[in-house]
Amino acid sequence: MIGRPVPRKEDDRLLRGAGCYADDWNLPGQVYACMVRSPHAHARIKSIAADVPGVLAVLTGKDAVADGLKPIPTRPVTVNPHEVKLANRDRSPFHIPPYPALPTDEVRFVGQAVAMVIAETPMAAKDGADTVEVEYEVLPADSSVLVDADVGIDVEKAFKSAAHVVALETTINRVTGVPLEPRAVLASFAGGRYTIHAPTGGAQRFRADAAAALGVPESAVRFVAREVGGSYGTRNYICPEIPLVAWAARRLGRPVKWRADRQECFLSDDHARDLSVQAELALDQEGRFLGFRSANTSNVGAYPFSYIPLTKGVGVATSVYHLPCASFRARAVTTNTMPTSPYRAAGRPEVMFVIERLIDLAARKHGFDRADLRLKNLIRSFPYRNNQGLVYDSGDYPAAQARALALSEWKTFRERKAEARSRGRLRGIGMGHYIELNTGAPRERAQIAVKKDGTVDVVLGTISTGQGHETSFAQLVADWLGVDFAKVRLLAGDTDVSPVGGGTHSGRSMRMGAVVIDVAVKSIVEKGKQAAAEKLEAAVADIEFAKGRFTVKGTDRGIGLFELAPLDGEHDHTDAVPSYAFGCAVCEVEIDPETGVVEVVRYTSVDDVGRAVNPLIIHGQTHGGIVAGVGQALMERIVYDADGQLQTASFMDYALPRADQFPFFETSISETPATTHPLGMRGGGEGGTTPSLATVANAVCDALDIDHIELPATPERVWRKIKGRG
Repeated sequence: MIGRPVPRKEDDRLLRGAGCYADDWNLPGQVYACMVRSPHAHARIKSIAADVPGVLAVLTGKDAVADGLKPIPTRPVTVNPHEVKLANRDRSPFHIPPYPALPTDEVRFVGQAVAMVIAETPMAAKDGADTVEVEYEVLPADSSVLVDADVGIDVEKAFKSAAHVVALETTINRVTGVPLEPRAVLASFAGGRYTIHAPTGGAQRFRADAAAALGVPESAVRFVAREVGGSYGTRNYICPEIPLVAWAARRLGRPVKWRADRQECFLSDDHARDLSVQAELALDQEGRFLGFRSANTSNVGAYPFSYIPLTKGVGVATSVYHLPCASFRARAVTTNTMPTSPYRAAGRPEVMFVIERLIDLAARKHGFDRADLRLKNLIRSFPYRNNQGLVYDSGDYPAAQARALALSEWKTFRERKAEARSRGRLRGIGMGHYIELNTGAPRERAQIAVKKDGTVDVVLGTISTGQGHETSFAQLVADWLGVDFAKVRLLAGDTDVSPVGGGTHSGRSMRMGAVVIDVAVKSIVEKGKQAAAEKLEAAVADIEFAKGRFTVKGTDRGIGLFELAPLDGEHDHTDAVPSYAFGCAVCEVEIDPETGVVEVVRYTSVDDVGRAVNPLIIHGQTHGGIVAGVGQALMERIVYDADGQLQTASFMDYALPRADQFPFFETSISETPATTHPLGMRGGGEGGTTPSLATVANAVCDALDIDHIELPATPERVWRKIKGRG
């Protein structure tokens, strides 16, 4: 079944309403929490009036400290040895301010929780929160530099010898994930142990972080994540409400449930992107790239959850192109805004946007053909070490470009442009390459049990946030054990069942899960051969296994896998070697010159995943990724004013892409085996997003015949460009 577009088996359960989402978690005697949130971006807390009638409790930061609650764990620095390491220019250590679940003295962003109200009903808790009086001393919004590092090699000689130099200064807009299901937590405490339910991207890491914040060993926490109603990376880091609700459950002796409303999500869901860049590209007379340099400044918000978007972005900022030299200044700054964290393809769409925009600028300003200029500079020899020290294992970048141009009918675009002009529309086309740096938590574990009832249970540490794990992992087991696909059951998301695992992020689930499943299956087969040899009275060396049956070589004597049950196998694997998925995308847009509205009329994406387990799921991932990227390119933007007040805290102000705004996409999967993966796999979930910012922007600039437009390319911004006012 591997390589076949098998329909998702979990869809039957989910479409019948038999899933388990936040509204389905309930416990007898539970009470409800509501957060009191700061209206100020930066302020000193002078007092909190906790005497509120009609509620069970009003809990503050002072209560939390008195009960031993610790700061929220943050992991801003990567531990992967194969990623770029940042070190401050002055050799000073990184400053990582503690993130209190409830602050005792100072708030640092609008929406930060300052108190928690517990009541018998959700409405009573909300009413109580509305009456809590907090006295603030407002402070000015500020910022400070947390990281200031240099990466790469000197480029001065390359730029001095260049025939052409193009420059770009831009800011990639801040966004948020907007999952369909808001954040929620249900926690209970009994027998000295917490049980926490929450939709997350990784149960094991959340168990560890919740235990650290609660000040207890991991064994004192059970973490359960069932269905996850959307993540996009914004649920890969613990939020303050998780330990707060668990703490409240212990303090009150009753289960406590909290669920965010949509405005709370805009205020306090992780934000993402928000990268300012000044970059230059040097070329010789024939268009060969000589050097690249950039200064990348990441706004990490009030507390540095992660520098991963900054480090991964710098690591692959030269993309799939050969650059003899490249240098980078990487900075992270803290501001009085919601913290940012890794969001779909963390850090890579931003840097792909920069280099692909520079290439289009070079073509426009110096007379090169856009496609030929890219083709001339693509990496062709592997393994390839870039200037930042990362080693690309394998790839065929020219083939990806050729396929994308053929599928998009690039050569006949002028005809479509002329036809659009006859209708009074401006039509443009843009392209962009990309490369992915897929790493993620390095440890994963699988336990597989072949049972007498003819079923196979697979316990895995990673967790699905909508990627079809129940289907794709079952395909592997069905093929390798020769069993019925429908009889394979995946168990994940409960730390009492799967205590080891890394969660889902950075394209790691299939890359890591397939490896541990493969070894666990081989262990089962070896045990089965031993058992079959005994049953069949043959030597182990004479036993063969195929299609779910053990046979004696050269005979028709055999025994089925399930006849030997129970059999089990497991494997615990640690591997930090990254994979480098890659591809090329082409976008066509039409613009109404009267209104500035941009319509995506064609979109083509070619994505190399190394080895495809389920093409149907990969295509679906790509389609969703394209929409996420195009949404950021054309409409999504988190906006704060100068005082740190969020201006986009509802769907009235934050625009989301909708299905009727898109054409059918042309997506194609290529399979160049990854030489660093035992099964040849690369990550497959980020490709649609990674090149899309650049590809859309290039198409818009082509349609308008302009050098550059800042994202998002909203109708107003486009209209101003048309009228010469932007």
